[in-house]
Amino acid sequence: MSQLTVPVRWLILGLGITGLSCVRHLHRRGDTLAVWDSRRTPPGADTLAAEFPGVPLISGPFDAEALKLAQTLVVSPGIPLAHPAIAEAMAAGVEAIGDIELFAREVDAPVVAITGSNGKSTVTTLMGEMAREAGRSVGIGGNIGTPALDLLGRGHDCYVLELSSFQLETTTSLRPRIATVLNVSDDHLDRYRDFGHYRDTKATIYAGAELVLENADDPHTRSGRPDAWRFGLQRGEFRLEGGRLMARERPVLAAADMALVGSHNQANALAAIAMAEALGLEQAPMVKALTRFGGLPHRCETVAVKGGVHYVNDSKATNVGATLAALQGMKAFPGRLHLIAGGVGKGADFSPLAPWLNERVDQLVTLGQDGDAIAALKPGALGCDSLEQGVRMLAERARPGDMVLLSPACASLDMFANYVARGEAFRQAVEAL
Repeated sequence: MSQLTVPVRWLILGLGITGLSCVRHLHRRGDTLAVWDSRRTPPGADTLAAEFPGVPLISGPFDAEALKLAQTLVVSPGIPLAHPAIAEAMAAGVEAIGDIELFAREVDAPVVAITGSNGKSTVTTLMGEMAREAGRSVGIGGNIGTPALDLLGRGHDCYVLELSSFQLETTTSLRPRIATVLNVSDDHLDRYRDFGHYRDTKATIYAGAELVLENADDPHTRSGRPDAWRFGLQRGEFRLEGGRLMARERPVLAAADMALVGSHNQANALAAIAMAEALGLEQAPMVKALTRFGGLPHRCETVAVKGGVHYVNDSKATNVGATLAALQGMKAFPGRLHLIAGGVGKGADFSPLAPWLNERVDQLVTLGQDGDAIAALKPGALGCDSLEQGVRMLAERARPGDMVLLSPACASLDMFANYVARGEAFRQAVEAL
């Protein structure tokens, strides 16, 4: 179908995994719906045709007059509301929401809502592991793993959701038990007017939350609420003290006993502890999860030790703040550090990396669309044409006891399908040494 010609109750913009979850959810209601994707053959098209043959799929550029035939637009997180056709339809009175708003209107159990520029996948997964250890039936998803709508109807007694700023743009009804902005650093500035616009979008997660959790070490996470809980490496009710993770005045665990490594993951653990407390979990399951959960793939993941050299995959570091967190987290590593960085910078300012590149990184190798901009921050930086070449270059320079770290500070879409494909390419390049 090439165009929408009749009115519909719901028009889903963008297919893929999230769009299919919206189709499943809305189809059960029996309302009229259609899907529109600007791509000729979007991901999920075959599944849509097989499972929902009566739901039309429209392809091609969005048209404002056609969008006005819908009562509600359900907009994929990857499509900005500022798209001219969508903005015109909204100005004409068409409602525009996202999958998280649909979830919020029907959820029937407490929600933990997590956003931030970095660490949110780790914290979401760790928080979910704590709930499981406590015997809770927990739904974990959102911007990670399972779409939020696919978690409904499974008998869960709580939900832990990772939420992106894109998802928060189209969400107004979520009422979390506790909500947090873990941190805010330059990211997605190709979509937002400026850093303040991006930060303020993140902060909308606090609206309607029963409790809010701020990062005591990041003023950009402030909610303005006097009753806010705070976590931090040195300050806050949930803090690091004497090498121990503290929940107010109660020691939870020695940081050295965590399976996760790095100071950034100590902060992540403190955030998870605070949110677990908000759900009423006991300390024992928190400790079990902290001692067992070693992290997610592509997030400071050691993929091999070859010739005494540690090769670490942090492909999920798609912005400057994530790479800074990785470099700071490796501060105590005793050997020399070699870094591979570069890709699509999304309009970010790379200058905060400069002190760490010059004081902590022995050899920098850059690649991709914005690699040269990062290379300019460190004298002696080397460029490469491929990730495989970069790994070989650093393998020749590294000595036993050193680390080769992939932490790009950039998105991957100039050279790879996504950060996962980039991380797998790194792993394969290391295995081929």
